[in-house]
Amino acid sequence: MTIAIIVAMTKELNLLLGLLEDKKEVTVNGFTFHRGSLEGRAVVAMQCGIGKVNAAIGTLSLIDTFHPDVVINTGVAGGTGQGANILDLVLASNVAYHDVWCGPGTEWGQAAECPRMFTCPVPPEPLSEYLGAKCGLVASGDIFVTRVQDVERIKALYPGVIAVDMESGAIAQTCYLKNVPFLCLRVVSDTPGAADNIAQYEHFWDNAPAHTFAALRKLINRL
Repeated sequence: MTIAIIVAMTKELNLLLGLLEDKKEVTVNGFTFHRGSLEGRAVVAMQCGIGKVNAAIGTLSLIDTFHPDVVINTGVAGGTGQGANILDLVLASNVAYHDVWCGPGTEWGQAAECPRMFTCPVPPEPLSEYLGAKCGLVASGDIFVTRVQDVERIKALYPGVIAVDMESGAIAQTCYLKNVPFLCLRVVSDTPGAADNIAQYEHFWDNAPAHTFAALRKLINRL
């Protein structure tokens, strides 16, 4: 079994690489892939970059090159004030776009020829309890969400949304089109719209690493 792990940022990648054993690097399409083992499983880890286009190209390059059995997207996410606080883990039950509309005859958030929500295949409730994570919808789009009005707009589209990010939608869509199982495990770094939102995000990195990647180890052990 080969497990692929995708993160967006260098800070996230550096934390992840410290966990891998027997690391080797391979470069494809300008992306560096780190092969190794984690918890006795074969792992391919990569940094895709921030945003949907980077995420989609990186995910496709990874899948076509290494043919993983499952793709895990991990890293940070913003909270929405609905059930997930700073440093809480979030395991996505579904992932959806908050910035996509393809015109009449489609629903907001629905990419062409795709469902409105991408469902993660592993039963989320038992797994989230095992990981100590909150379970719910993650909304994704090419916006770094900081304003109250942006949060409220996303909550109006998806009343149950518990976190927001900038990559998981594109990764989920690519996995859907390539028929590869996808999971999203993120940790809440800040609360968009809060008065101290940016400060929350900056100080988050002091406390989150051990919390997040301990859960990633448990997740890989469970697959």
